[in-house]
Amino acid sequence: MKIAKEFRWEMGHRLKFHKGKCINLHGHSYKMMVEFTGDVDENGMVLDYYDVKEIVAPLVEELDHGFLVYENDTELQEMLKKLNSKHTVVKFESTAENLCKYFLEKIAERELPGNINKISVKVFETENTYAEEELIF
Repeated sequence: MKIAKEFRWEMGHRLKFHKGKCINLHGHSYKMMVEFTGDVDENGMVLDYYDVKEIVAPLVEELDHGFLVYENDTELQEMLKKLNSKHTVVKFESTAENLCKYFLEKIAERELPGNINKISVKVFETENTYAEEELIF
């Protein structure tokens, strides 16, 4: 059985390596679908949706209305610090693919019930573009 919950947030970033428009500071209205697959427990649930929110929402809140900055992009970090602007420094380029892996790893670090055997994360950078990754236990 599979359950899913959707999350949304606003976030800025740039891809300093990019040859096109994404080299510029810009932002997206992100959407993420998180799916948990597993056996239904004695109460008829794979995982309570309240628990899904408790696991994922803090990760989303950390990034909402901020900038995601690659640790090697020191000039952007300095600028955001001077502006006293919310930002999160990460060890990866802020692509949809890497963001998807980031969320999947953070979710998998949490203590999950033993009936969960797969987690899938799909991050939509725009309305019609997304990256998806899954982890099978």
